[in-house]
Amino acid sequence: MESTNSSIKPLKALPVLALRNLVLFPGTTVPIRVGRAQSIAAIRALRNENSESDKSSQQLIAVLQTPLDQKEHISPDELHPMGVLVQIERVRGNEKDGFQLVVRGLERVRVRQVFESGGSLRAIPEPVTEAADVDQATQRTLLDSVKGIAKQILEYFPAGQDQMITLVDGITDLDFMVNIVAANIDISTEQKQELLNDTSVKTRAMKLLDLMKNRRDELKVQTEIRDKMTSKLGKNQREAILREQMKAIQEELNDDVDGPAKTEDFRKKIADSGMPEDVRKVALDELRRLESLGQQSPETHVIRNYLDLLVAMPWKTEPEESIDLKKARETLDADHYGLDKIKKRIIEHLATMKLKEGGRGLILMFSGPPGVGKTSLGQSIAKSLGRKFVRVSLGGVRDDSEIRGHRRTYVGAMPGRIIQGLKRAGSNNPVFLLDEIDKLGRGYQGDPAAALLEVLDPEQNGTFTDHYMDVPYDLSKVLFIATANSLDQIPGPLLDRMEVIELSGYTTAEKHHIAKNHLLPKQLEEHGIKADQLTVSDEALHQLISHYTREAGVRDLQRKLAALCRTSTTKIVEGAAKVDVGLPEIEESLGPVRFDHEVTELRSPPGVVTGLAWTPVGGEILFIESALMPGNGKLTLTGQLGDVMKESAQIALSLIRSRLPQVSASLEFDKKDLHIHVPSGAIPKDGPSAGIALLTSIASLFTGRPVDAKTAMTGEVTLRGAVTPVGGIKEKVMAAHRAGVTRVILARKNEKDLRDVPEEVRSQMKFHIVDDVAEVLRLALGLEIPAMDPNTGLWGLPVPTSGHGAA
Repeated sequence: MESTNSSIKPLKALPVLALRNLVLFPGTTVPIRVGRAQSIAAIRALRNENSESDKSSQQLIAVLQTPLDQKEHISPDELHPMGVLVQIERVRGNEKDGFQLVVRGLERVRVRQVFESGGSLRAIPEPVTEAADVDQATQRTLLDSVKGIAKQILEYFPAGQDQMITLVDGITDLDFMVNIVAANIDISTEQKQELLNDTSVKTRAMKLLDLMKNRRDELKVQTEIRDKMTSKLGKNQREAILREQMKAIQEELNDDVDGPAKTEDFRKKIADSGMPEDVRKVALDELRRLESLGQQSPETHVIRNYLDLLVAMPWKTEPEESIDLKKARETLDADHYGLDKIKKRIIEHLATMKLKEGGRGLILMFSGPPGVGKTSLGQSIAKSLGRKFVRVSLGGVRDDSEIRGHRRTYVGAMPGRIIQGLKRAGSNNPVFLLDEIDKLGRGYQGDPAAALLEVLDPEQNGTFTDHYMDVPYDLSKVLFIATANSLDQIPGPLLDRMEVIELSGYTTAEKHHIAKNHLLPKQLEEHGIKADQLTVSDEALHQLISHYTREAGVRDLQRKLAALCRTSTTKIVEGAAKVDVGLPEIEESLGPVRFDHEVTELRSPPGVVTGLAWTPVGGEILFIESALMPGNGKLTLTGQLGDVMKESAQIALSLIRSRLPQVSASLEFDKKDLHIHVPSGAIPKDGPSAGIALLTSIASLFTGRPVDAKTAMTGEVTLRGAVTPVGGIKEKVMAAHRAGVTRVILARKNEKDLRDVPEEVRSQMKFHIVDDVAEVLRLALGLEIPAMDPNTGLWGLPVPTSGHGAA
């Protein structure tokens, strides 16, 4: 290919810059320092030639290579005939001190004649015709090869590597790529001049590839040699150098931290700490070791940290404040609404502590759903006792060293969380909250739950020994409180050491009171809203609690109130004097209703029964549906039921077939299929408490008698027909009341659990206590079943009744 856009005016002589150790290539921009007299004269001549009338013309000059000797004067015959025509982009400096130029290469030129004129070299250049000896496919191949080796070379130069690789990837022209690489690669000036002399792009690229491969191999060898030399500088030698440098720095700053003054400071703190005699002996022994060790010993830092911990621990017995039960009640009532049973048990424990007068500490366990106030109860107890409060979260802890600490032989060893918490508190009798104890894990490092056995055993924690401290510490005066969402995940031996207090959650009325008197004022204050600028109606609060939150606590309710306040702040800032929040404003701020609780139907067909279920966020009602169809005696269960609930359904069917012949006497089971379904199929369900509901559903279907839609039931059923107790009665009854149920059937042993149900709920419902399924069927279906025959284990034939309902 031939240059068709040359910047050279025909037969015009241009000034020449003769360079010793630099070869320019077209397309590259480089800085040049000009100091030789001939070169300064060439710059002067170029300036003179650019007259006032021709200021817009380019400042062009020819750059030619000269031998590397240090001669001041260059003769014309010493210059290489092949060079580069460049444009001067910027000029700084003066003739006395020399010039600094920034030049950009335009094209290759060959000079036909070089001569001296006015103290400078001048030449008549002519364009160079490039050989068109490479096709497009070959150009792409050569370009990819040059780019690949260029990237390999750049890997040995970390500084700016990414930017250079990005630049290389962006070049698409082979000639320009060759020029850029040739200008920057570390090869001799003669080799660069040979590349410049070659007029074939293909040949230049091939030569450059060979040079690049050689350079890459050189860099690889140099890097390997450098790495080997570096690795020979061993760890001990490096540490010795660093210690000498540290010593010099400390001497310069006069900062001798291990001097006699520091030792005496430790001795005084040990004497004043109040630690037991056996612990004081260990501390003094370690202090003597510290004195005998040199400043450069690696054990110095370990011993100093150990002594710092020992003297910082609260060894002295804190004076016991008199426990004021009246103040404790006021504090608990001010911080928590409701939870009367829980408060009563806490007051009982505090009264026991008052009578014991300094006996062993108590270990309580608050168990309940999230957001019911377990952690804040611990804070209230600390406030009522006038003690420090320490909270340690155990969620996700998988290493027993987190509890008992690491042995000092390990690098970076630390005491466990128990000792760290007491050190932070500065007291040996704080209220110590072990939060989320049911979230403890177990890893290959050990079992933290097992490490807590000593901490939470009043018979052992008087001599608790942390691995890091390695001396006994008395935890018997600490009031430990643990919190958990579920007791199922806590190992039995650990649970046995704690007094469990269950927090079941708040009723709707309690949530309403908490929201109105505690949460809303708190959110108004946090959002800068005055009490008279925002009011929330009781209907809106009830809607918020019932249909926008589903929890046993009030944490999500607080978030929803915060969202209402944020919406209201916008209206107040825009000019509203007062914002009244009602049902429309609730939907405007929070969107459509999120939760719809199941409600009883007006009338249920045979086979449909209302059951009661417990969930971690409260109780719910659930419907059990049965259907009979032609088949071969198969039982189908749907609704994502767990194994225990499936077994309850099988027990109910077996009980009806084996012991209640009057219910199923007319059925041919081998010709019928029974299908039992529990709606809300996406929600897993399990447990034995739906036993009597499943039996009643099947009996209702077989007899064709419907069950009153306002009747709900819960209880486990056995294969001999007994109704046994289940858990979660309070939550289940409150869910039934919320859904409109007026009658509840329970096992007799659950009658005592009704005392936990709020009076406002109990007064509006009727409870039936039963011992066996015969009573359940009488109450639910109106079937008067005689007593069980002791010889056959069967109930007799039914006695007809006038109605289906039961009082």
